Amino acid sequence: MRRLIAVLIENEAGALSRVVGLFAQRNYNIESLSVAPTEDPTLSRLTLCTSGDDSKIEQITKHLNRLIEVVRVVDLTDGEHVEREMMLLKVRAEGVMRAEVKRTCDIFRGQIVDVAENLYTVLLTGTSGKLDNFIRALPKTAIVEVVRSGVSGIGRNEKILGL
Repeated sequence: MRRLIAVLIENEAGALSRVVGLFAQRNYNIESLSVAPTEDPTLSRLTLCTSGDDSKIEQITKHLNRLIEVVRVVDLTDGEHVEREMMLLKVRAEGVMRAEVKRTCDIFRGQIVDVAENLYTVLLTGTSGKLDNFIRALPKTAIVEVVRSGVSGIGRNEKILGL
């Protein structure tokens, strides 16, 4: 089962390395990772996507809470949450493919953010599933390069990661 875990950590050198090391030591996989400072410059918010059953996620949470730099851990998939990912794609757009790529972007509410002679650079945000579907909607030969940000998420309503 796919899980989205939000971690509030101290914004200091080596903190991220220790979190990633914890996963590596226990042979847990991180499917995506997104980290940035919060409104408090001494703290960073780390959002990671992993998979596992309830007992594995419970173990991950316990191990994360033991790290000195970790302030708080929340499993966002335990309740209602909003998640988004950003993707930039460089797509071949020659001849009739230009119109097809534009039409596909419109359907998925993507934006063409750069135009070259034979290439479009497309910006798309949404759930991971939406981004995967966009890639499947394009011919494999059209895709030149893909960059994805990793999932970011936030709890809905009163579910707050902050202190």
